[in-house]
Amino acid sequence: MASSSRLLQLNFGFPSRPRPSIPRHKYLPVRCSTDRQALFNRIAPVYDDLNDLLSLGQHRIWKRMAVSWSGSKMGDCVLDLCCGSGDLTFLLSEKVGINGKVTGLDFSKDQLLIASSKQRSLSKPCYNNIEWVEGDATDLPFGDRVFDAVTMGYGLRNVVDRRMAMQEMFRVLKPGGRVSVLDFNKSNQPLVSSFQDWMIDSVVVPVATAYGLAKEYEYLKSSIRGFLTGKELEEIALEAGFCTARHYEISGGLMGTLVAAR
Repeated sequence: MASSSRLLQLNFGFPSRPRPSIPRHKYLPVRCSTDRQALFNRIAPVYDDLNDLLSLGQHRIWKRMAVSWSGSKMGDCVLDLCCGSGDLTFLLSEKVGINGKVTGLDFSKDQLLIASSKQRSLSKPCYNNIEWVEGDATDLPFGDRVFDAVTMGYGLRNVVDRRMAMQEMFRVLKPGGRVSVLDFNKSNQPLVSSFQDWMIDSVVVPVATAYGLAKEYEYLKSSIRGFLTGKELEEIALEAGFCTARHYEISGGLMGTLVAAR
C-alpha cells in the first residue's frame, strides 16, 4: 500500500441506518510519502499505548480541546482527517450524537483497522455514526461544502502538501464551519525548542526503542523542525480562503492548535 493505494471506504459490518449522504467526487491514488505511510502502519499496534506513555495521558486533554475548538455540535456532519486510531473521531462522535455523522479518514489502513476494532469493543450507540475511509488529505474524496467541522490531529506535518491539505479542508467545509488542527508546536522560543529536542532524544526515542520502534520515532525531531510556525499556519489558512485563523499554543508551547473559520 504505497502511493498506488486506492481510496477505499471501509465497511466493518455495523448495522446500517439512514445517514446524511456524502457526495463523492473523484477517486485517485493516495499521494503520500511511501516510507511515512509504512511507518504509521508499523506503529499502529502500539500507537495508543505509546501516546499515553509519552504524554503521561495529556494527549487526551489536548484532543478534547481540539474537538471543542472545532465547534461541532449535535446533529452535525463532521470530518476527522489523519484520524489514526480514532481518538478525535470518537470524541467527535460523542459531540454530534446518534443523529450526526462522523467520517474518519487516514492513509494507513492498519490504523483504520485498529480504530474499527475500538469502535466495536467500545460499543457506544453514537459510535454507529462513524465511517472509516482510507484516503489522501490532499485530495479528499468528498464533495464541496459537506462538513460542519473538520479536525486533524498530528497529521498536517506528515502530508506531502500542507497548503493543498488546507485548501481541501476549506473546500469540503460548509460556510460558517471551523477547522481545528492539533499538532506539535514549532516554537520560536529557544528554550521550548531545546526542551522538545531533549524530550525526543531522552524520553521518546528510548521508550520507543523498548517497543522496537526507535527508528520510527526518530523522525519526530526533523518533522517538527520542518513544520510551520503558528504564524505560518495562520497565513496558509488565510491564503486557502478562511476568513479568520488563529493558532493557540498549549502545554507550555510544546503543542499548538490552529482554529480557522470559513
